Amino acid sequence: MSRPTPYTGPAFLSYGFRPFFMVACLFGLVAIPFWMLIWQGELTLNSVLAPVDWHSHEMIFGYGAAVIAGFLFTAVPNWTGGMPTRGRPLLLMLVLWLCGRFAVFGVLPLPWWGVALIDSAFLIVLAILIAREIIAGRNWRNLMVLIPVSLLSLANLFFFAETAWTGEAAVGRRLGLALLIFLVLLIGGRILPSFTRNWLNKAGHSRLPAPFGGFDKLSLLVSAPALVIWVIWPQTPVAAAFILMAGLLQFIRLGRWCGFATRHNPILAMLHIAFFFAPLGMIVNAAAAMGLLSADLGLHIWGIGAIGGMTVAVMMRATMGHTGRALVSGPVLNLAFAGLVLALIGRLWRYVELPAGLTGLDLAALLWTASFALLCWRLVPWLASGRAARKKANQVKAD
Repeated sequence: MSRPTPYTGPAFLSYGFRPFFMVACLFGLVAIPFWMLIWQGELTLNSVLAPVDWHSHEMIFGYGAAVIAGFLFTAVPNWTGGMPTRGRPLLLMLVLWLCGRFAVFGVLPLPWWGVALIDSAFLIVLAILIAREIIAGRNWRNLMVLIPVSLLSLANLFFFAETAWTGEAAVGRRLGLALLIFLVLLIGGRILPSFTRNWLNKAGHSRLPAPFGGFDKLSLLVSAPALVIWVIWPQTPVAAAFILMAGLLQFIRLGRWCGFATRHNPILAMLHIAFFFAPLGMIVNAAAAMGLLSADLGLHIWGIGAIGGMTVAVMMRATMGHTGRALVSGPVLNLAFAGLVLALIGRLWRYVELPAGLTGLDLAALLWTASFALLCWRLVPWLASGRAARKKANQVKAD
């Protein structure tokens, strides 16, 4: 049997998390300042999408898709024992993602269907590559991950089609957001108790998180149709009832994972905090469906808190782990995550007047950008360099 050829190319293309986590961090840094300039009328958008749709689309199908690609290109080889996608194929995927960003922003003069095809191609090819690896490794239990990823690629096409037909993508925005939230529930619900159990075992704790079982399956089986109903009929009592039930089940699920015990391990506690915002957003969206709260609140609890928080926490942990660094976040990354939580609070109080003529929305944008600046400062050098840090036996600090 011939052995796999050792990889000798650039370190940047040696593993999927490196290029895609890097562009996700950099994109997260510039996307919100760009959006604020567009929102304030200081920058003209030449996109086939309306400004609000551009903002939603790029955070879901731009930033979100990059993090998903980085995670799956790294996790699937570990699940299957196969060789990771690297080198030229990884570079081509990165170029495809970048072409999507330029096309959606309006740099490439294309009709809506041309932009849709270029941008949606990235998620379609990603699903094909991941499916090939899972099938080749006969890792059938992880085929479920392909369902929301494949649906996300179709949701992207629908997003553009809805905009062309109706002038806005109200359903497409909810659909993309719901699929990312389901991925948080699905993948976060697998890695979070596993990481917590490993750490508590090493720390000598007797109480451990409940293993994935029947209750987890029930909560996911309820959450999936609840999200579908919310996407299609968001302002109805039926949507309120289903999304409320799903949120309560996910809160109970989170409570079974010993989250309070991780308070002395920030890189692990971040995952619990981020997951918390998923059921919280469900409860708030249920209240919004009954006309008790603004629908805008639940959307941003999900977008900033659950999706932003979970993706940032996963990128931190995966980058440290796969570059040989201790899984200790340190003050810079702790501050980056705290900034996201504060950005969410500012966004929820968007109309509050602050000193210097700022609003809660301005504060949220500043805090989000500062958080991603800290994230880039710490992670980008690690992602770009091929040198792995040496783990010291008694290392207690990463900074």
